[in-house]
Amino acid sequence: MKLTAEKITKEYPRLRAGSNYFTAVQPVDFALEAGRVTEITGRSGSGKSTLLNMLAGLLTPTAGRVLLDDTDLYALPDGQLSRLRNRHIGVVPQGQTALQSLTVLENVLLPAQLYGDGKAALPRARHLLEQMGIASLADVRPKELSGGELRRMAIARALINGPAVLLADEPTGDLDDENTAAVLGLLRDTARQGAAVLLVTHEAEAARYADEIWHMEAGAPTRWE
Repeated sequence: MKLTAEKITKEYPRLRAGSNYFTAVQPVDFALEAGRVTEITGRSGSGKSTLLNMLAGLLTPTAGRVLLDDTDLYALPDGQLSRLRNRHIGVVPQGQTALQSLTVLENVLLPAQLYGDGKAALPRARHLLEQMGIASLADVRPKELSGGELRRMAIARALINGPAVLLADEPTGDLDDENTAAVLGLLRDTARQGAAVLLVTHEAEAARYADEIWHMEAGAPTRWE
């Protein structure tokens, strides 16, 4: 599957005098293709996460369209958009979003249980925890995890449904060098298996795993490679 942005932009109203709005993302055409890793770099506040959230179907653009193949995400009713996103788009958010009442394994299985068969996904969930090096923590509550362990749990959760598109916002934050290499390698392997992968990161090492690199400044992405 292919995820395409057509002239999407995001503006927010200003609360102070002067300009009536602030442009977080300048109008941009952008495409994520199956089998490729696209990296976006840039300083904090440059609009990287805003762009990712629009591509994910989580933040409505001020203008423009986001298409998954021929389907306009933001033309769908909320229920249909939620189902499509759950099935085809995996998101690794920048912050920690674990449900504290669930175990690590239950958190990873949650997307599969929302609209599918959680029991059928159990072997894949355990395999993903092994790949992330946290299989021994399957029955632990999130409050007992380190920041890096929470990050790896979120990656496993994003991959549980085998998404066609994976959008990862700083997925190596809180990770040491060994686990950073493991996560970047897994994202590269996910692309090799046919997914379109977007990696938003400050990690210099990530460039080695990317097929193309964009730099974002003041809401405007520019392709480097």
